[in-house]
Amino acid sequence: MPVLIYFNISNIVAQDTFLTFCRVFIKGDGYFMADTSVDDEDILRFIEGAKPRIYVIGAGGSGSNTITRLSSLGVDGATLIAMNTDAAHLVKTRAERKLLLGKKTTKGLGAGSDIKIGEEATLESKAEIRSLIGDANLVFITCGLGGGTGTGSISTIAHEAKEANALAVAIVTLPFSSEGRTRTRNALEGLSKLRKVVDTAIVIHNDKLLSIAPDLPLNMAFRVSDEILANATKGIVEMATKPGMVNIDFADLRSVLKDSGYAVIGTGEGMATSAESRRAIVALENALKSPMLDANLSNAKKALVNIVGGESLTLREAEEVFQEVSSRISEDALLKWGARIDPDMQKDVLRVMVVVSGVDFPEYEEKAIEKKIESLKEIDLDEVFESERRR
Repeated sequence: MPVLIYFNISNIVAQDTFLTFCRVFIKGDGYFMADTSVDDEDILRFIEGAKPRIYVIGAGGSGSNTITRLSSLGVDGATLIAMNTDAAHLVKTRAERKLLLGKKTTKGLGAGSDIKIGEEATLESKAEIRSLIGDANLVFITCGLGGGTGTGSISTIAHEAKEANALAVAIVTLPFSSEGRTRTRNALEGLSKLRKVVDTAIVIHNDKLLSIAPDLPLNMAFRVSDEILANATKGIVEMATKPGMVNIDFADLRSVLKDSGYAVIGTGEGMATSAESRRAIVALENALKSPMLDANLSNAKKALVNIVGGESLTLREAEEVFQEVSSRISEDALLKWGARIDPDMQKDVLRVMVVVSGVDFPEYEEKAIEKKIESLKEIDLDEVFESERRR
């Protein structure tokens, strides 16, 4: 005898209850296995085979550190790969796959902050890179621009991703000003080259960290930089790989990140302190005020918004965030949003991530970068004397 059970799913918690109830009748990865069709198994195999293949690649020392951090955090639905010319550092890196770049070029001893050596080493390893990511649908490449391996390799890795017809997204940092002119010049040269290859480049300027934690020792500041890279990468990947009450799927990611130029990312949290608390708007405001999201939203062409909350998250709160973002960007902008309950989060906490692409960064346009590089070629005697003093 059929039984009808009614759920009011206007509340996301009720939706979650509904899905939990459904899973009583589910076998495998969340798909109904009622004996209704002889074709079900074929369909399920198709679904499994059609899952997007996502790779996250950390290039160089900083990129490998990000992969180690992501391994600790865990990233659903993505394969983590570390690539480096420094064999000793690569051995210590935690990753599902590892590739020592340029065995003949560097003999595992690193690139010595020389981006030309980093590039040569990567070109030597092109066939191995292609073998690792040849079936990719989406490739994230992360590194700290300015060093030899990361800066020298990231454009070649991105090129191989594009050759595989994958969406290529770079998430990179620019060096602290205190790291000197040479590293800044290398970073800008690398960014100029990278921008011509990837679909989207998310740029995080390390100097922006100073507004978050100005008194941190430099080694701790680098760790914060690695943490931001890791959390940004994890957040974007899991928008598409973790099921939500309002889903962002791979097609949504592709529509926002393909051929989108520069992008910025911001995250914020809000907590319910009373029955009248507007934690959703507080979380959004904190995301938009993030020093990492340093762009004019009104000119943005595309945006992704993801809302993650505890079990008290409501559909009304999610829609409130969506409407607020809609009011701040161009009427013609493409906006995709999702909402997901995380049972591990505190009940009263709500987190918002905003990725804005197609933003204008005049200082990162080619002519501006060329002008900046020329100015950095001028000899800085203070830097020279400081280098000599440290020897």
